[in-house]
Amino acid sequence: MNFIGPKAYIHIDHLNYNLQHIRNYIGNKSIMCVVKANGYGHGAIEISKNLDSNSDIILAVFSFEEALELRKAGIENEIFTFSKLREEYLQLADELRITLNACTFSNIKILTKYKQQNDSIPKFHLKFDTGMTRLGFDNDEADQVFKYIKDHNLFPEGIYSHFATADEGDLTYADYQLMKFKSLLNKSTDYGIEYKYVHCSNSGAVLNLPDAYFNLIRIGMLLYGVAPSDEVSMKIKVKPVMSFCGPIVNIRKVKTGTQISYGGEYKTDKNTNIGVVQTGFADGLPRDWYKDGYVSYKGNYYRIVGRICMDQLMIDFGEEQPKDGDEVLFFGKKDRDEIKIEDIAKKIGTTTYVLLTAIQGRTKRIII
Repeated sequence: MNFIGPKAYIHIDHLNYNLQHIRNYIGNKSIMCVVKANGYGHGAIEISKNLDSNSDIILAVFSFEEALELRKAGIENEIFTFSKLREEYLQLADELRITLNACTFSNIKILTKYKQQNDSIPKFHLKFDTGMTRLGFDNDEADQVFKYIKDHNLFPEGIYSHFATADEGDLTYADYQLMKFKSLLNKSTDYGIEYKYVHCSNSGAVLNLPDAYFNLIRIGMLLYGVAPSDEVSMKIKVKPVMSFCGPIVNIRKVKTGTQISYGGEYKTDKNTNIGVVQTGFADGLPRDWYKDGYVSYKGNYYRIVGRICMDQLMIDFGEEQPKDGDEVLFFGKKDRDEIKIEDIAKKIGTTTYVLLTAIQGRTKRIII
């Protein structure tokens, strides 16, 4: 039985293309590929399996449960978790090579207790908050943290922080955060602590702050071929990994003045062909896009008319007569069709992160 419904085509050749171009740009640095939130909507397992041949790549997720899903799927790469360390994670993390995020004093005390009881310890990175005001040790705790680490022989694998504004045009605050992080590194050196990995760069910093590279780069949105914001210059050539499409399931010939969709906000201004597409906001299509939105079909753009429904939307095809089962493109690049997700995000006042991670519901991911 053929699947009728929204499809997210995942272009693995684009994924590999992006990864290679990022490697070329950053030089001899280790890479952490972020596949949290179901791979930014692309499918964490599918993306990870196609990165698996790059054994040097670290995969990053947010929750410990996300890490377990990757291990159950047979992913062998090192996996790092951004969420706060929990005591119940430690044994499995140790057994399954899942690296943890230590960001409070209670975390490193839990690690000490585990080490004393098991004569082993899962790998972990120290997270310092330099200005995000989220997870992380405060800078004024640094001496206490480093002394405790040294006194208890904990040997963290890495140390890191996270920028709040690295993808913005004004880098004043990002520079301030970077200065604080470098100060932490200097202080850590005074305690004789060494790290395999030091990381602070996200996709925005890769493009905007080369001084923040250190020896490990975290890449998320760039990997998926999307600009992290409209305020950064895209110095790396990338291609969109996802093409989000939906099938035409009905064509209606309607007359001038025909009301379309909920609320009757739109009425046709001519006799036209209205296509009904089986995709709605429950599948991740942003409802606000109906106001100025369009789709691409056979290389041409056609307007979305009326409010996007939970399961469907309507398109004004004018004199064009598409076939039942033909697909329209919502965003991405496939065959002759291309719509940039960045343009949609800017038009409706949201971010590409919100749009991509919303692709779910009945959407079927197809690896091509």
